[in-house]
Amino acid sequence: MSQRSELDLIYRIAGHLADGDTLDEELASVVEFAGTLTDCDECCTFVREGNILLPWVWKHVEHGSLDRVPVTVDAGFAAALCRHCAPVAVAPGAANAGFRGFRDWPADSGVSLVAVPLLWRSSLMGAITMYHTQPRAYKRSEVRLLTSVGYILGAELRMLQLQKHNSELVLELETRKLVERGKGILQRELGLSAQEAYLALERQSQEKNRPMKDIAQAIILSSEVKHHAAQAH
Repeated sequence: MSQRSELDLIYRIAGHLADGDTLDEELASVVEFAGTLTDCDECCTFVREGNILLPWVWKHVEHGSLDRVPVTVDAGFAAALCRHCAPVAVAPGAANAGFRGFRDWPADSGVSLVAVPLLWRSSLMGAITMYHTQPRAYKRSEVRLLTSVGYILGAELRMLQLQKHNSELVLELETRKLVERGKGILQRELGLSAQEAYLALERQSQEKNRPMKDIAQAIILSSEVKHHAAQAH
């Protein structure tokens, strides 16, 4: 692939990020990029959830040779990526223990499976794997290019992780506000203590199999309806 084509592919990936496309669209672009760059037979992207790498988007999977099941970070290529924080490869027919960093490979040595980390600083956020039915030698420029893509996607995954965390914090704060309002209404209308009001909300939540937020919202709505009805008379 020419240098201009490589830059075009990088530009396309950056465009997906700048346009705010979905994670699926971004990773689909990465799969296309990696497949075009390396002419691999199979390509798969993984996204980290806790201590698991989940297969997310893949292409050209025909022979079932590419492992598309969730992978723990302490096993197989994931463990090698965590150890090296750089692309790793395995020779044809070698076991997972055979994964080595590209610095340890002869320049003309063909590899059958390549794994590229999606990194944020030194944290593994995901991976790209490429499988070759016929061993292929990788150029240093290709490894550097794939590494750059890994940094771009790793930062994007970290940003999405933070956005998810912030959304959960906002939801938790809103839930606490509603529960506190519901407790206040029960205390005022039924003469309960704060602890008794909370236990009443909790009991209703368990009996109705609904989140406490929903129970609190129902109490607040009922109180507002009563208040407006009283003002109308």
